[in-house]
Amino acid sequence: MKILAIDTATPGSSVALGDGSRLVAMAGRVDSRGHVGFLVPALDFCFEQAGWERSDIDVVAVDIGPGPFSGLRAGVATAQAFAAAVGAPVVVASSLTVIALRAATGRRRIWSVVDMRRGQVVAAPYQPLPGGVVPDGDPELVTPEEFRATLESDPADTLVVGDWRSLPDKLWTGLHRVRRGRPRYPSADVILEIAAIGAGRDEFQRAEEVRPRYLREPDAAINWQQFRSEGMWPA
Repeated sequence: MKILAIDTATPGSSVALGDGSRLVAMAGRVDSRGHVGFLVPALDFCFEQAGWERSDIDVVAVDIGPGPFSGLRAGVATAQAFAAAVGAPVVVASSLTVIALRAATGRRRIWSVVDMRRGQVVAAPYQPLPGGVVPDGDPELVTPEEFRATLESDPADTLVVGDWRSLPDKLWTGLHRVRRGRPRYPSADVILEIAAIGAGRDEFQRAEEVRPRYLREPDAAINWQQFRSEGMWPA
């Protein structure tokens, strides 16, 4: 099963190709505003490295957020267009879950964080399990002060992962049960793993059913005229 995975929910954009969960090719870049310009050359690079045709893809997987509007929408739109063009179903993933899955932790509860800008982050708790994580609450859009209050009220030993660097340094003062760790951003190779499991469970969506998860109104609109003029990929 050949899978294309796309992630543009954060500044850490990435594209990956996998044979099941086995990584075959990957491209990535950190750029808070260059998602659209990254996607086409990244797709070209990965398919060239893998030696695959676009019609070889059986499943498209995409991070649907939460995340800032412009980047997130670019990745979701690309995944929808690609899936529709090749007739492939779609598996979706949460940016928070993708980050939490890569967290290095034993017994500590995981708080996964995505910077939403405008002085807010979205955070969600996860419990580690052998080989994975399970959500332990709903994602919430919060200010740094609200997030600190949540951490203070959490009696568990905690690992915060994701873009915690976007939060003020003073937020961490006195939080003795809280550690901070990696990864900072979600990554398409982890989405391959999620997609392989989801495909095995028939957790598919049609391209037109896929919706981004913003959690608030968009910051800005994408320049769709420029996006379309660049083309999705060569004919």
